[in-house]
Amino acid sequence: QVQLVESGGGSAQAGGSLRLSCAASGRTFSSYNMGWFRQAPGKEREFVAAIRRSGSTTNYADSVKGRFTISEDVAKNTVYLQMNNLKPEDTAVYLCAADSRYRNGRYSLDRVYDYTYWGQGTQVTVFS
Repeated sequence: QVQLVESGGGSAQAGGSLRLSCAASGRTFSSYNMGWFRQAPGKEREFVAAIRRSGSTTNYADSVKGRFTISEDVAKNTVYLQMNNLKPEDTAVYLCAADSRYRNGRYSLDRVYDYTYWGQGTQVTVFS
């Protein structure tokens, strides 16, 4: 069992930056595939970014590629989402997700069903 707590959300102007954190308890992030998803009002939860256990590979949604970076700090048992050049379209609740199941390279870890554990989410609002 893993508990995930997101933080770092808030408001930012378009073109600005925010860094989200996801702190885990119970198991170290090094043993888990980790992902970030977001959900805007009236829309389905969508994939943002993922990092495989030990940070070997990463994956990003096309909409955030080149602007967002997912990373992890194993010592702090924390995963981050650095968001640069924010756009109003990035406004959403951002959720951290984790899963310990094995996935080979054919899995991009970009689906909701790829993850077992979820945080409560943190609000990100981007205004122009």
